[in-house]
Amino acid sequence: MKVSIKDLAVTMDVKNKGVEFEVYGNDDKFLGDLVVTKAKLVWCPGKTLVENGHPIKWQDFINYMQSLPKAKE
Repeated sequence: MKVSIKDLAVTMDVKNKGVEFEVYGNDDKFLGDLVVTKAKLVWCPGKTLVENGHPIKWQDFINYMQSLPKAKE
């Protein structure tokens, strides 16, 4: 994966507008954007607008990640 910051609209803390990451596959194909705000994360596949993306609240994301088996080091 190739991930880059698309729009950095923060100083120190992530604010309401958030930070937008562009995500590309290893073949340089654009996969979508990940928008990280202080309230949630939003996955926007392809050219989906953030309003139509797939949001997840931070606590739900944390609960999901903690439910996964730990990676082997």
